[in-house]
Amino acid sequence: MSKYSLLLIFCLALAPLTLALTVELRAAPGAHGIAMYGQPALPSNFQSLPYVNPDAPQGGKIVLGNVGAFDSLNPFVSKGAVPWQLRFLSYESLMGRSMDEPFSLYGLLAETIRTPEDRSWVEFTLRDNAKFWDGTPVTLDDVIWSFETLGEKGHLRYRNFWSQVEAIEAVGPKTVRISFKNNNRELALLAGLRPILKKAQWRDSDFESSGTKVPIGTGSYIPRDFELGRFLELVKNPDYWGADLPLVRGTQNFNVIRIEFFGDQAVLFEAFKAGELSALREFNSEKWRSAYDFPAVSSGDVIKSEIPHGRPSGMTGLVMNSRQPPFDDWRVREAMILAFNFEFINETITGAEQSRISSYFSNSQLAMRPGSAQSPVLDLLLPFEADLLPGTLEGYSLPKSDGTERNRRNLRKAINLLHEAGWRVENGVLQNNQGLPFAFNILLRQGEKDYQAIVDIYSNSLNRLGIQVDIETVDDAQYNQRINALDFDITGFRRDLSLSPGNEQKLYWGSELSDVEGTRNLMGVSSPAVDATIDRMLQTTSATELQTAVRALDRLLIAGRFVIPIWRIGNSRIAHKEALRYPKTIPLYGDRGSSWFPHVWWYEEN
Repeated sequence: MSKYSLLLIFCLALAPLTLALTVELRAAPGAHGIAMYGQPALPSNFQSLPYVNPDAPQGGKIVLGNVGAFDSLNPFVSKGAVPWQLRFLSYESLMGRSMDEPFSLYGLLAETIRTPEDRSWVEFTLRDNAKFWDGTPVTLDDVIWSFETLGEKGHLRYRNFWSQVEAIEAVGPKTVRISFKNNNRELALLAGLRPILKKAQWRDSDFESSGTKVPIGTGSYIPRDFELGRFLELVKNPDYWGADLPLVRGTQNFNVIRIEFFGDQAVLFEAFKAGELSALREFNSEKWRSAYDFPAVSSGDVIKSEIPHGRPSGMTGLVMNSRQPPFDDWRVREAMILAFNFEFINETITGAEQSRISSYFSNSQLAMRPGSAQSPVLDLLLPFEADLLPGTLEGYSLPKSDGTERNRRNLRKAINLLHEAGWRVENGVLQNNQGLPFAFNILLRQGEKDYQAIVDIYSNSLNRLGIQVDIETVDDAQYNQRINALDFDITGFRRDLSLSPGNEQKLYWGSELSDVEGTRNLMGVSSPAVDATIDRMLQTTSATELQTAVRALDRLLIAGRFVIPIWRIGNSRIAHKEALRYPKTIPLYGDRGSSWFPHVWWYEEN
């Protein structure tokens, strides 16, 4: 063998090692933050988030109200109903979000993050002072156990991420590396948002069981007192480890947060009027205009604040279960949308002050464009042309009525579509060729007064078509069981969507989870075109290509006729006691969940 042959063999043997070293060298050094595209807006020496008051007074108590009940204090499993705020007030992840950027994360439990250009893996280095409520340090064992346990035994929302993890391992005294199976740039960021729990607490316990065992976390608020179904009180940890972090400064300012539970929205509103609650979000613009005239408002003891935002509309409405007849036929779903007299319902309930949601990403640059699909959106959709529903390529918009209660023109269109789908009216009853009546249930959660008012009007329209509607109102526990088991025909629906959509879209409308118990894909979307657009969203490195993929997805979903949209929530409306204050600077996402209210508010009397 010649010396040249030996040299070639030697070089070939070194090639994998050289490639691995190249990837390592191209990985950025440990950084204070990460963005989905480009660089995070805040520098490594930032002192606080731009929309907080870093000098906000500490102390005071705030009392909030929820409709419904709860029977569990474990927000990480599928079983049980949990106060939704608990996950956000009491638990932390390796990184935390800025509500002023589409998708940027900054170090929380982790001091730094490190990832290569292709984001095939990510490393987090823990802070030395990160501690649980009981004062014990957060370790790599806790981190690795949390990822594994939530991925294998946790709520469904955690399992999709875990299915894409190739390996998780300690690579240093304080550093964990997570490697991924797929080309998916968002996974590095999603890893930073997994909650971290204490491994030792569950050594002899069943993590999957719901109930009153509270998982030990690291967040600033600790559950102190509760009565199942009645109230939950959280107290700020005086030894909270992260109080001086730039990401935390100016936030989590109350000493006590108490959440009271009420049977319905009307009772909750009366409690607020009586001064039993500190603040209340109002979603009905007509009620905001006409019902907030009680003495505390007139005297200035209660303030009405409107908070603007720049996030997408998301989707709110009535979702149809397309897995089963009659809603497995798009013509039937279109007939249901035509029969929904939005203009009349909107006038009756909100005084016509709220505009209708026009698509899943309306109110943003991610929304589908009106009219026929144009390149590059068209290029993404054309490979699936044979299976696309009418309106996908040529354009689809929601029907409008003349505003009168009868809605004759749209009801005629609806009955024609139902005839095409094999339904005929006999003796005032809509039935199929086998003589079975067109009948279905609308499942509502107890206390949802707005939905109740909507479906009461809607059912009258459906009755005029010969359709039999059974409106079922059940308590929280029954509702959650029914929804998890996909045991409904139509139900109320809400999906918040962000300016940086990613892997959560698989949970909402991906085929893989469309029939899984507990899925968030309530309508049962199972479409290769939808799956392909989501995959494109997850693989692209370009914000422009992301926009194209999302616009294509938006077009597919709205033309799928899975949801009957109602009105868009514009500015958030919060009525609150005068002593509750918030910063003058409003973040891009505005009032979203608990990340702004009560997160950055404080108590300060005149």
